[in-house]
Amino acid sequence: MGTSLEGLGEDESRKRWLKYGPNEVRARRVMWWHIFFRQLGSPLIYLLVAAAVVVMLLGEIVDGGVILAIVAINSLLGFFQEYRSEQTSQMLKKYTSAKSHVVRDGKTELAESGKIVPGDIVIVEPGDIIAADVRWLKTEGLSVDESVLSGESIEKIKTERTAKNKVAEIFKAENLGFAGTTVTHGQGWGVVVATGGTTVWGQVVRDTVEIDQVSSYEKDIAKFSKFILKIIGVTIVLIMGINVVTKGGSVSWVELALFSIALAVSVIPEALPVVITFGLSRGALRLAKKRVVVKRLAAVEDLGNIEILCTDKTGTLTENKLTADEVFGYEMTEEEVMALAGLTCLPAMTTTTNKDPIDLAIWQRLTVGDRDKLTREAKIVNFVPFDPEGRKIEVKVKWNNKLVSVERGAYETVIGGKPASREEKVWVGQMDKTGKRIIAVSADGRPAGLISLVDPIKQTSVAAVEDAENLGVEIKILTGDSPAVAGAVAKKIGLIKLESQVITGAEMDKLEVAKQHEVVRSYRVFARVTPAQKNKIVDLLQENFRVGFLGEGINDGPALKSADVGLVVDHAADVAREAADIILLKKDLKVIVDGIEEGRKAAINTSKYILATLSSNFGNFYAVSIASLFVNYLPMLPLQILLLNLLSDLPMISIATDNVSRGEVSRPMPFDLKNLLATATVLGIVSTLFDFVFFGVFYRFNPEVLQTSWFVGSVLTELVFLYSIRSRRFFLKGLAPSKAILILTGVAGLVALVLPFTDIGREVFRFTSLAWPQMIMILAIVGVYLTTTESVKLWYLAWKK
Repeated sequence: MGTSLEGLGEDESRKRWLKYGPNEVRARRVMWWHIFFRQLGSPLIYLLVAAAVVVMLLGEIVDGGVILAIVAINSLLGFFQEYRSEQTSQMLKKYTSAKSHVVRDGKTELAESGKIVPGDIVIVEPGDIIAADVRWLKTEGLSVDESVLSGESIEKIKTERTAKNKVAEIFKAENLGFAGTTVTHGQGWGVVVATGGTTVWGQVVRDTVEIDQVSSYEKDIAKFSKFILKIIGVTIVLIMGINVVTKGGSVSWVELALFSIALAVSVIPEALPVVITFGLSRGALRLAKKRVVVKRLAAVEDLGNIEILCTDKTGTLTENKLTADEVFGYEMTEEEVMALAGLTCLPAMTTTTNKDPIDLAIWQRLTVGDRDKLTREAKIVNFVPFDPEGRKIEVKVKWNNKLVSVERGAYETVIGGKPASREEKVWVGQMDKTGKRIIAVSADGRPAGLISLVDPIKQTSVAAVEDAENLGVEIKILTGDSPAVAGAVAKKIGLIKLESQVITGAEMDKLEVAKQHEVVRSYRVFARVTPAQKNKIVDLLQENFRVGFLGEGINDGPALKSADVGLVVDHAADVAREAADIILLKKDLKVIVDGIEEGRKAAINTSKYILATLSSNFGNFYAVSIASLFVNYLPMLPLQILLLNLLSDLPMISIATDNVSRGEVSRPMPFDLKNLLATATVLGIVSTLFDFVFFGVFYRFNPEVLQTSWFVGSVLTELVFLYSIRSRRFFLKGLAPSKAILILTGVAGLVALVLPFTDIGREVFRFTSLAWPQMIMILAIVGVYLTTTESVKLWYLAWKK
């Protein structure tokens, strides 16, 4: 490698950096134009652009421009939100960029991991993430957690010895360290043999991150758009054909074409992209205030639709901070046992930068005075680092004018075969039952005492689990911890009633596939599971449920990709962050539950818009189409239809801001096209019937009166219909509408009532001034329409139950 134990010189390091490049794994970079054009990928957008082009070719430049403006607004809203999220995601990488101890010119320095090059000599200690693939030159009790790469939860012992035989798998090479893995114990000195994309980590990234995935929500919207396109196409062809056959040469082809295009545009839910994007953006912004980064807007909706959330235990439900809890002394007081345990922490507290969690837990349990006394009076004579096989550490110190040898480690190892007293058995049994970890301390070969360690449960966890259940979301714990620890935590937060309701990954693997399906549905806690087993559990659950998955390791990439929603924390491996849809800056189950609620609010408001536009637009669409067959003039002019569409759509867009009650978000709200169509058909029939009422009442007047009356009545009925469908209860008993809805519906209604009396209304839109009796008749019909719609809505919802 052209190096030595003195390390590379600065000049040589710079040359190699220019030759090999930065030590980083380059996943596919998301450029701004990728994000922008992604906003234009919906069939609904294609339909709107096509309609705008046709309208403009027929001379209606303003109307075509309005449609294109709506497309532009939607695209820009989505672009800015997703671009900002992508930038935030990139910034996270800079904030979490690691540093490594590197030997340069014979001196150890702390350097950015991205500047490490092949041939560098690196030094690692507990807590370090290895920055590159290395060949170990020297080790002292070194063990490494490689589960993020290999999927094996057992720590690997590392040595500088050359393997006698060729290893079958690279992960079995004890003299190699791999980028992305974590040092758990001991120290190691190694020479860098691979960096960046040439590491084993780099190969995993290429296999995982480069896969594109379309969310289930995006697929549903695409299906809906295609359905609308088919319905419109068939209906327009039929109406034009019947008009030509029944009216023959009296029909104006240009006028009929304009009429048909205007009808098509009127029924297209052109505001849907804006409603969706605005609603999801509001949800994403609310989540951003709670320190959640949404990488793809559609993920907000998908998060709201999940039925099961698979999460780990550590850091999500617990604080991820070990605490020394209870102490059992054999022939010593609690203070004496803790003092001996404190002696075993001295090497870590005085020499290493990354402290072992157990060392920290014991050290923090001591008083400040005890710590100062140990540091000042105890002198380390010899230290044997943690040995994964022996499962203990040993320190020999000169203390109180005596030489004492203290061991700390696993209960079985340190205490050995010593017969346990009744008190000891009771204490150990109680600790096991509550899921606490036990470590033992001995002095000069004689048992001194036992210390229990606990990872405290977060104060928000119990409430978060309860909130999740109220939302119809089942929480499942997937953890590498023991069944006892996992079961104890799950019981404390109310997830299970008995600690025994836990299954391990190994037990699952022994079951047949049919039994595995049953187990993943019935069990809520899975212990001792590897990343590969996590992925399998997610896949099995997805056959019947919509699943969210919270992961952070490199090997969690496949599960993050296959889940309906992938969530990671900000300190997760880069490959996991790339594969995820949502990044949590704060690892807390409560934040995820809040995200589920925000997603459901967006879904509910989107469904309100679709229901409103399908019912009222299709009702008006068919009524005007059929009415055109019975009169020798157009029942509503093309420009009037487009204005009607504009005035009704502006308030419709504001529905994305509507208030949603707790009861409405109490269950998942997947995009159910069949249910929406059924409801829209029932309410649309009411809308069509009342359109015919307008036609019947004003048919005896001249064409201008019919056209104006029908226009005013159509705008007002669509506005009151919006207030009706926004609540499943009687509209006056529902939650108050948002200010945006109140303002925009008021403005639209006022314009519809006043415009026919203005010069612009008469000259541009060819309206006529209506007499007061006619206006009163319109308002009366609108009132009866609202009463009828409310009655039919309440009857239909009760019938569906």
